Amino acid sequence: MRETVLRLERLTKDYGSLRAVDNVTLEVFAGECFGFLGPNGAGKTTTIGMILGLLYPTSGRVVVLGEEVTPTRNAALRAVGALVGAPGFYPYLSARENLRLLARVMPEVDTARVDEVLAFVGLDPSAARRAVKTYSTGMKQRLGLAAALLHRPRLLILDEPTNGLDPIGMAEMRQRLRMLVEQGVTVFLSSHLLHEVEQICDRVAILNHGRIVAQGAVTTLLANHRDLEDVFIAVVGEQGERRM
Repeated sequence: MRETVLRLERLTKDYGSLRAVDNVTLEVFAGECFGFLGPNGAGKTTTIGMILGLLYPTSGRVVVLGEEVTPTRNAALRAVGALVGAPGFYPYLSARENLRLLARVMPEVDTARVDEVLAFVGLDPSAARRAVKTYSTGMKQRLGLAAALLHRPRLLILDEPTNGLDPIGMAEMRQRLRMLVEQGVTVFLSSHLLHEVEQICDRVAILNHGRIVAQGAVTTLLANHRDLEDVFIAVVGEQGERRM
C-alpha cells in the first residue's frame, strides 16, 4: 500500500458569500509528481495556502504525513518545501549568502548542503557569487527552488516553478523535478503549462470554480484525448485559459 504524503478531506474555504474552494478531496502519494491544474480564479492558490497553514479552512482538513495542519498546528510542515509566488531574497547579497542566512535557522543544514542545492538547480559558482539584484526572473526561480530544497523536504509544493525560464531552462527544470521524484521526494505542482505537466506528472487534479472536475493518472485521462490541453478544455470549457 502506498504511503499518503498529502491528503485533503472535503476542504472548503469561504470569503463571505464567495466560496473559493468547494469540498476538495484528493490524495498525493509518496514519490509521485502530482499536477494541480485550473484556470485563473479556480482556487488553486487558496488551496495551496491552506496546505501550507497560511489560511484556515472554513471546513475540511489538510493532513500532511499523517498529521493535520492548521495555522496553529503545523509541525508536519517541517518536512515540506515550497516555492509559491515570486521568491523573496536580500537583493544586495549573493545567492550563496542568502542561502547561508536561511540555513542558520535550520540546524541540519550546513555549507556543503548550500553548495549542493545551488549546483542542483544550475547556479554555478560564478552565478552563486553574484548579487541577487542582478538575477533574471528565471535565475530567481532557480534560487527559490534551491531554498525550498535546503532542508531535504519529503514534500515539495511548487506554484509555476518554470516562470521566467527559457525553453532550455524549462527542460532542465523538468529533468530536475523528475530526479527529485526518483530520489523519493513527492512533488505537488501547480502550473498553467499543460505540456510541461503532461511530461512530468504521474497524476493530476483539475480545479474549476473551486471544485475538482477531473482527477486521475495522466495516462488514464489521455486515453480518449489528444493531449492534456484537450482534457483541460473538455472539463473546464472555453473559459479556461489556454497557455502553452
